Amino acid sequence: MKPILISGVQPSGKLHIGNYFGLLKNFVDLQNTGRYQCYFFVADLHSLTEDFDASKKYQQILDVVLESLSVGVNPEKSTVFIQSQVYEHSELTWILNTITPFGELKRMVQFKDKSERQKENVNVGLFDYPVLQASDIVLYDAEFVPVGEDQLQHLEFTRAIARKFNARFKKILVEPKPLLTEIPRLMSLTDPNKKMSKSMPEGCLFLDDSPEEIMNKVKKAVTDSGSEIKYNTQNKPAISNLITIYKGFSDLSIKEIEKKFEGVGYGQFKKELAKAVIEGLRPFRAKKKLLSKNISRVEKIIESGRKKASSKAAKKMKQVKKVLGLVKK
Repeated sequence: MKPILISGVQPSGKLHIGNYFGLLKNFVDLQNTGRYQCYFFVADLHSLTEDFDASKKYQQILDVVLESLSVGVNPEKSTVFIQSQVYEHSELTWILNTITPFGELKRMVQFKDKSERQKENVNVGLFDYPVLQASDIVLYDAEFVPVGEDQLQHLEFTRAIARKFNARFKKILVEPKPLLTEIPRLMSLTDPNKKMSKSMPEGCLFLDDSPEEIMNKVKKAVTDSGSEIKYNTQNKPAISNLITIYKGFSDLSIKEIEKKFEGVGYGQFKKELAKAVIEGLRPFRAKKKLLSKNISRVEKIIESGRKKASSKAAKKMKQVKKVLGLVKK
């Protein structure tokens, strides 16, 4: 049996190239190795911890599925599903809550960061986010989770909760291991000191931006003093960010990019970068256009994924309830 690998993405707005390089591309590459049983889900319950428009939420969920399929998540190789449609995620979260120390959650860095960003909406779900995330993983006996270094704390929390459950009741929860991936940290085109984010759309390259929008955004991207195309995050953060984006859409190393654009000014470099992004996203745009014309097919993929995920989750919950004494053994 191949080991199980799981990953998810939140439906909290349009996906951008930071999401693509940080999550989707890595998942697709791992999926295509054929080494894993892959589960990919839309984390819609997680997205409720942020402010949202209920009238647009389901469309956002559908769009994330559409865009994930368009970048290469393959329903024939991966089980694609929506988190809230598998009720066991919420059920297991409550059970894990009862063995989670309050102090452990208080130490989570993401809660502190998000609380600062959304001071008017510091909700209990935001605080309890890591427990739901742990449920997302252990519910499927996932052995591997692709993560960047900034997500290691959450995965270690999941491992600790699984270990605690196993020690107290019975060893039935798998402790997942991280699959560390090199995630390029893409910054805003308008402010290289801030991460690329949908909250700053003018500095963000969305996957479904038109070629004209991409060209305009890249042309307006801020640059540093001087004119050399050199990678130096301290002294030239803006150009370094543009080089990182170019690297993502080419097979070139940073050194090769510097050599290629030696003696070339910022204007010409940005023009070439825009072309590389437009060309790199061309297959995505074509596939999304095709899938958008057949939403019934996308909904069938979601339903098929729900059935597979629900079957797996129901078996795990039956195990959990038995060892807790909630059902007859």
